[in-house]
Amino acid sequence: MDSVLLVIHLIVALCLIATVLLQRSEGGALGMGGGGGGGGGFLSGRGAASALTRTTAILTVAFFATSILLTLLARQDTAPSTILDQAGEQSQGTTPNAPSSSVLPQLPASPAPTPEPAAPSNN
Repeated sequence: MDSVLLVIHLIVALCLIATVLLQRSEGGALGMGGGGGGGGGFLSGRGAASALTRTTAILTVAFFATSILLTLLARQDTAPSTILDQAGEQSQGTTPNAPSSSVLPQLPASPAPTPEPAAPSNN
């Protein structure tokens, strides 16, 4: 499922790039359509522009939809990543004596402080 959706996503991305590059810019630098006379057919200046605009909008929606679906599929495979989820796993699992309300990991008990040596006296 993941690889099929990824292939569809890549095809949509390539088609979106091609559609954007086919559109006529303000200066007409990259546009392949338009120019030349001809009756008011489908691929006249105005007809081609509206068809490319519509196609760009459809491909944009498809691109965002496949992006969101890929993100959701990738999210399902990961382990819980919030502190609260990790605390829930800790309270159910390995440390039965730890309080369940604690979110932070328990630190080991520190050893008793060693007494400092007395300063030598000069008598």
